Amino acid sequence: MADEAAVRAQAEAVRRLKQDKADPDEIAKEVAKLLEMKAQLGGDEGKHKFVLKTPKGTRDYSPKQMAIRERVFNAIITCFKRHGAEVIDTPVFELKETLTGKYGEDSKLIYDLKDQGGELLSLRYDLTVPFARYLAMNKITSIKRYHIAKVYRRDNPAMTRGRYREFYQCDFDIAGQFDPMIPDAECLKIVHEILSDLQLGDFLIKVNDRRILDGMFAVCGVPDSKFRTICSSVDKLDKMPWEEVRSEMVGEKGLSPEVADHIGEYVQLHGGLDLIERLLQDPKLSQNKLAKEGLGDMKLLFEYLTLFGITGKISFDLSLARGLDYYTGVIFEAVLLQQENDHVEEPVSVGSVAGGGRYDGLVGMFDPKGRKVPCVGVSIGIERIFSILEQRVEASEEKIRTRETQVLVASAQKKLLEERLKLISELWDAGIKAEVLYKKNPKLLNQLQYCEETGIPLVAIVGEQELKDGVIKLRVVATREEVNVRRESLVEEIRMRTSRR
Repeated sequence: MADEAAVRAQAEAVRRLKQDKADPDEIAKEVAKLLEMKAQLGGDEGKHKFVLKTPKGTRDYSPKQMAIRERVFNAIITCFKRHGAEVIDTPVFELKETLTGKYGEDSKLIYDLKDQGGELLSLRYDLTVPFARYLAMNKITSIKRYHIAKVYRRDNPAMTRGRYREFYQCDFDIAGQFDPMIPDAECLKIVHEILSDLQLGDFLIKVNDRRILDGMFAVCGVPDSKFRTICSSVDKLDKMPWEEVRSEMVGEKGLSPEVADHIGEYVQLHGGLDLIERLLQDPKLSQNKLAKEGLGDMKLLFEYLTLFGITGKISFDLSLARGLDYYTGVIFEAVLLQQENDHVEEPVSVGSVAGGGRYDGLVGMFDPKGRKVPCVGVSIGIERIFSILEQRVEASEEKIRTRETQVLVASAQKKLLEERLKLISELWDAGIKAEVLYKKNPKLLNQLQYCEETGIPLVAIVGEQELKDGVIKLRVVATREEVNVRRESLVEEIRMRTSRR
């Protein structure tokens, strides 16, 4: 039988193995041994201390936090529906082979599950690859869909910055063969609408094109085999200075210093239509077929964005790379420029709050005949947005209502429980959101205080005289105004008074 000292010694052994980066199988064996010892120890009454915590990189959400989240979800869903999207859902786990080879260097962050009935499974890493699988499996060639669901990443969480291992994504995608850049422009318009509606402060949507990047790498002399890994380095430019990115390219990824310097001349450029026109005249880029195609489409995109009236928030940025392997054309990312908050000394830095792009080859990877379905989509980073709004609410001490109750059914005298229950049942059946205190004879003061605390705007008071007269006393909690309302008109009166709020 294991004792506490033996368990501590085994835990220390596991810690050292992890520190020394020992063989994963050896670590797994020692962890299993530790768990077995802990289980034995747990058999002794009173000795085992159960740790109450959520797993690393996850969190619980209180009613107040959920009220803020629902507000954000509703704004996003309203926008998606305004643009004509249908909703779908897919399983939280996929066959491992469905996800493998789609995410580039990020593939190491996929959560693999134990073998279940002969199937190797992994938790979904995003909603895009399952969407592509869904299109190929159902032979769908045209759809505009949204999908809001949890995804999983075996990441090092930084929860203060909205970075988790389990989190929601809010995706909007347009699949189908359409004229160039019209769906792409709509995706950018959607990002603009949502970020404006949520009032998160000043933001910028950076756009680039994978073809421009690949053309740039080619004219700079990057070998084909290094395109994706160099792309992954360039993608770090929003977090690291050029000097560090350059040293990663040269030191870790074996790129020659001359080629890296050449890349540096391009990736530090950003602007609008003027920059696109300039690059179309660039002696090297203009000779590259891919770059020329990408720049031509970028010019068209900016023309459409001008018609939508949103170019003031859009920047053509050659440092934007987005690390995922499946992008084939336009890519974009929305970032918050600053977090204006008078109450917090340190601004909340949350980085990217939305991203997406065109992925024309992904569905073809799943189709038995390799048939391609062009797709473009955007994902809204709900967790990062939520961490900003949550801190803002904390700082402003804004009172958040966590329930939608419109009216409390109350009584001023004793022995009226049956009448209260009869009335609340009538209200529920009419679709009114109503509550009653679970006491036979509650004091009126306690009932009114409950409304104050929870933000319930109205009280329907049942009294003996009112029952005789066929009326209900309706009290407005905020102003303490009271009116007698005919019982048959009560539902309409409550609707009218709460619709103004």
